Amino acid sequence: MKKTLIILAAATAAFTAATATLTACKKDAQGTSKYVISATYDEKENCLNGVVDFTFYNSTDNEISDLQFNLWGNAFRKDAKYKPVSDSLAAKAYYAGRSYGGESVEKVEGCASWEVGGEDANILNVVLNSPVYPDQTAKVSITYTLDLAKINHRTGVTTDTVNLGNFYPVLCAYSQEGFINAPYYCNGDPFVSECADYDVSLTLPQGYTAATSGKQLSCSEAGEVVTTRYELKKARDFAAVLSKNFKTVTRNVSGCEVTVYYCGNDRTTREIDAACESLEYYSKTFGSYAYPTLSVVFTPLYVSGMEYPALTMINSALEEADSTYTIAHENAHQWWYAMVGNDQVNCAWQDEGLAEYSTICFFENHPAYGYTRTQALGTAVKSYRAYYSVYNQIFGKADTSMSRNLGAFDSEYEYVNVAYNKGLLMFEAARTAMGDKKFFAAARSYFEDCRFKIASPDDLISHFSAKHDLEGLLNSYIDGKVVI
Repeated sequence: MKKTLIILAAATAAFTAATATLTACKKDAQGTSKYVISATYDEKENCLNGVVDFTFYNSTDNEISDLQFNLWGNAFRKDAKYKPVSDSLAAKAYYAGRSYGGESVEKVEGCASWEVGGEDANILNVVLNSPVYPDQTAKVSITYTLDLAKINHRTGVTTDTVNLGNFYPVLCAYSQEGFINAPYYCNGDPFVSECADYDVSLTLPQGYTAATSGKQLSCSEAGEVVTTRYELKKARDFAAVLSKNFKTVTRNVSGCEVTVYYCGNDRTTREIDAACESLEYYSKTFGSYAYPTLSVVFTPLYVSGMEYPALTMINSALEEADSTYTIAHENAHQWWYAMVGNDQVNCAWQDEGLAEYSTICFFENHPAYGYTRTQALGTAVKSYRAYYSVYNQIFGKADTSMSRNLGAFDSEYEYVNVAYNKGLLMFEAARTAMGDKKFFAAARSYFEDCRFKIASPDDLISHFSAKHDLEGLLNSYIDGKVVI
């Protein structure tokens, strides 16, 4: 996600959560889990009624007796403990005053029992009829309703569109300590999930167009509704954006169908070029893009952008220069988040820092856009040093460690400077120490070895250190010991 800084929020007490240890890049599984989702959008009620037929494939070495699913939609309910938007940005997000939603589970079939719990009614726990052993499968069916708030957010009814990010129960990622539970922190992207295959059918009122993560398989009409079926394989999420007013521009980029969706005035050639050229650059530099389509969707957001596999949301209110930069950043997340996953809750720098640095590399190799590597690095240094100075004054000492739980950041301001700016500067330091040839070879090796897996910080460090002795340098940044 590309954050937009609005104000320097006053410091609040930091919330500290236990850090789960993710299994390092696991061996390739023989099978995969699968979501078969049927969801219907009710325009009058602003809700989505859905059924998820989920096949769990046990790729772990352990016996699994229960499954845990994230109910991200419950973060939008009125009594949520963790708000989906900070108070400092609420006015920008809620365009018609405070609005609320929620995610309710009606029934779960194919299990012994189920209940909704977690720290903030954010986890659906399903007890299986019998344990699932390694390389075996189990099937459950979840019937649910997602009520949508009126909010310019990744999930909600916006002023122009319906954003459907995280719109279904998503299996929690599995770590050495078990399934990872995390509340919906308003800083960053509190999502950690394994790759799975998706078969998604969306039923919409006549007149709607859906931009989705998947490749369309079929479309049928029945009275006043249209049902369209999509497929996406080896993906961490599936997202969609709906609108009655979408216009589209489609180009073929190295066999991938890139479609730009927008409402209102036409988007500029520069923006459309950035969507296509950045995809092509990252494919050549880091490794092949895995999906047959990419949807770049201009939609109202309270931040600059948001990434999902094969779909990026771009704030439609951005001016051309900012939207172009955001497009390149969000497309970089197709490599660093969508294909190579990481623990975004505790190590946000791992995908955000690398996506931000990849963005700089793209513009460095496409000078016609007017962004230079020197300018970008100078801006990052200036912003980071300002943060460091301010936080030293407020707290007496600024915490510059990078691997922190999202709840431990006091504000968006701190989060952006640590995850984005310091992350960018760390990778610049690594590139300077290694030289271009070794740096990009290391990034490509990291991508190839950890594609479709959840990579740990040690995975990243080991791949870069294999090309050059960088362990001390990288750890000095991550641990907060380096002075910038």
